[in-house]
Amino acid sequence: MHPIAQGPLLRVEGLSKVFRSGEAELVLFENLSFEVNRGTMLAIVGQSGAGKSTLLHILAALDRPSAGAVYCANSHVNALSEDDAAEFRNREIGYVWQFHYLLPEFSALENVAMPLLTRGQALSAAEPEASRWLREVGLEARGHHRSGELSGGEQQRLALARALITQPQVLLADEPTGDLDGRTGELVFELVARLHKQHGLTSVIATHNLGFARRCHRVLRLVQGKIEEVEPGSLQQ
Repeated sequence: MHPIAQGPLLRVEGLSKVFRSGEAELVLFENLSFEVNRGTMLAIVGQSGAGKSTLLHILAALDRPSAGAVYCANSHVNALSEDDAAEFRNREIGYVWQFHYLLPEFSALENVAMPLLTRGQALSAAEPEASRWLREVGLEARGHHRSGELSGGEQQRLALARALITQPQVLLADEPTGDLDGRTGELVFELVARLHKQHGLTSVIATHNLGFARRCHRVLRLVQGKIEEVEPGSLQQ
């Protein structure tokens, strides 16, 4: 991978998440602490149910921890009000889900433009920027197709363009290749890696694909509620 700039952009301190149901408690994870330097491409690995998605939700201010703190881009993320959290996500975070959540009634171009439109930007200003991002992900010719007319790989590339149109500092991707066949997943991962480098992103990617994780700068494994650093080259697919 390319050299990375120094200095943490993301800091996690003593993070815990506990789910309560009546008298029962499920400790998903506890006392997680780590930093992510600017420019790093970090993989989070672990078994299904280990808490990877919940951790990403907390990093993006979509969920709150039971204890601990997240700091990102000079914001104390889990202390933000709902309105401030929404503004933080729109400004600093690009989020890609395993199931892309594209809007089926809108065209590819309109889906990509949506984050700018929700900022109050005029369609006339948002459309050229959306067209540029469609080019970035190789979908320029598909701009007027509805999202349901695109293949699974095209839909995930479209979701990536939508996540990055706001020029965030941080890309969070939750199993971005998990719903794709092997070759299509490979192409999407290659695109994520290229955009990470070209746009100076700091990326955190939850993945069960250890082959992809090996190609990241760093790997953290969630296991039995704890987190451990793993040498990328030691991972076996």
